[in-house]
Amino acid sequence: MTLFHGALLATGIALIVWGLPAAHRLNSPSNCLAALAVLAGVIAGFIGMLLILVPDFFKG
Repeated sequence: MTLFHGALLATGIALIVWGLPAAHRLNSPSNCLAALAVLAGVIAGFIGMLLILVPDFFKG
């Protein structure tokens, strides 16, 4: 596991934790950004976890 993989996973989790409540709490333009942050967090967390568990996944 490299530092980048762990940072990618931690960033994904942080985006999800911030974005889920913010998507319901903020006003209309900002809640769209929070919802996109949750989507980006899910994708970043999934890729980070995939790279940690299966290091050669993207090498073919």
